[in-house]
Amino acid sequence: MAETVGSLVDKLSIVELKIFHMREQGERRDAAADFREQCLQRVLVMEQQRDDLAAELTALVADIAAGRVVPRVYRQFKMYNDPMYRAGGPGPATAGGAPRPTGQADPPHRRGGA
Repeated sequence: MAETVGSLVDKLSIVELKIFHMREQGERRDAAADFREQCLQRVLVMEQQRDDLAAELTALVADIAAGRVVPRVYRQFKMYNDPMYRAGGPGPATAGGAPRPTGQADPPHRRGGA
C-alpha cells in the first residue's frame, strides 16, 4: 500500500486549492484570452487528477472497511529533537546508564528550560 488515507486526503485538498485558484485566473477579465484559456485547460487536467485521487481514496477506504487492507501506523523518529544525535553530543551511550530509545527526546524538565 503506497498511499495512506491521510496522504490521499492531503493531495485532494491541495489539488482542490489549485483548481480554485487556477479557475480564478481563468476567469480574470484583465488577462489575455490565451492566458485564460491555458488556465481553464489546466483546470480540466487538475479535475481529472482530483477524480483519480478521489477514486483511489474511495477504493482504499472500502478495502480497509472490508478487512482487505490493514493500515499501518509508523512512529516518526525525529533526530533533531534528541541531543544524542548532535555533533559533540554524548552519542548512543549516556552517562549514568542505558541509552535512550531512538527518537525519544529528553522530557522538558531535563532540558534545562521550558
